Amino acid sequence: MDADRALTGLLTGRLKPGLYQWRAPATAAAGWWERAAEEGWRSFDLDAGSVHDKEGFLRLCARVFDFPEYYGENWDALEDCLTDLSWAPARRGHLVVFRGWDGLAEADQASFRTALDVFAEAVESWRDTGTPMAVLLPTAGVEVAGIPRLG
Repeated sequence: MDADRALTGLLTGRLKPGLYQWRAPATAAAGWWERAAEEGWRSFDLDAGSVHDKEGFLRLCARVFDFPEYYGENWDALEDCLTDLSWAPARRGHLVVFRGWDGLAEADQASFRTALDVFAEAVESWRDTGTPMAVLLPTAGVEVAGIPRLG
């Protein structure tokens, strides 16, 4: 299955939401947020291209997810907020596209792995609800060990 059809399968419920690597061509990746909105998914563009440490990543998450003021900018607070999202309702699901992850992975591998663990916990928390969460890591040749591919 190609990356474009795999995304469609995820958004329409034919593929199980999860934490995935997504080898999307530029054409498929360009309009993902529009496609997600059309299918009732609330999308978050987590562009971490300029983030190289834990603190920067946690601040980026606060901004992108529009976390409440009580967010504590630590890993536990990130997990708590990602498993709540009551301030960001979705009709069908929550889609996070974690772009530019490779900079964080290279500069601070421990924080990158912790971020993936937090996303995996959030995905699991939402799995059996009416609004599941999916997290996609667009890849262009570089892959992340232990993370399945979408499609």
